[in-house]
Amino acid sequence: MRNVEATLLAQYANSLTITGLIDYLNQCIDPGADLENFFNTIWNVETANIHGLEIWGKIVNVSRMVQAALPPAQFGFAEAFDASRPTTGVQPFNYGVFNDGSPPVVRNVEVDPETYRTLIMTKAMANITDCSCASLNKLLGYLFAGRGRCYVLDTGRMTMQYVFEFELSVLEVAILTQSGVLPRPTGVLCNIVEASDDVFGFSNEANDFQPFNQGVFSSGVLNAS
Repeated sequence: MRNVEATLLAQYANSLTITGLIDYLNQCIDPGADLENFFNTIWNVETANIHGLEIWGKIVNVSRMVQAALPPAQFGFAEAFDASRPTTGVQPFNYGVFNDGSPPVVRNVEVDPETYRTLIMTKAMANITDCSCASLNKLLGYLFAGRGRCYVLDTGRMTMQYVFEFELSVLEVAILTQSGVLPRPTGVLCNIVEASDDVFGFSNEANDFQPFNQGVFSSGVLNAS
């Protein structure tokens, strides 16, 4: 309780025994610490622990699990080891396996807490968006902050495209196609397009495309829904 002294009747306000008992009782049952802990670990998405994030995930309807065809960790030189991908990147001796050419096996993947936190905030924005290009571009800018250019195109005839001018990982494609964080208007065909610069094309001053024996043909649409 706050300002408990203001609630005392005048005839008891100067009683040391009564005021002391009330003060001790107030300290024993003070819920302030529990409320602050609840706010930081559950209620506040920016600081919530994984249990709190899972609660928010159910509220905004976004799962932490996706199915992705991730390749196994493969043996390679230590210089190529990436600490940010300790289980999927190139591995040193006694950890990685040689690539036998087998296709990746589709399996359930649990995204890390920070990625899940971003997905929750993005899905919350998606739940209240008006699906205009301006709103969806802001959503993409938040979801892929610092990655590069990505934007929405209204391609007419009840179709639209999410365009990414950088390479998407296998896990990112799985998230975009399964989690539901990218909204689309009802009845609209939505395509995800990865517009990489490393594709075959004519040479120019901007060096946007690759010449013969270097670039490959654009694969175009990654997913349609």
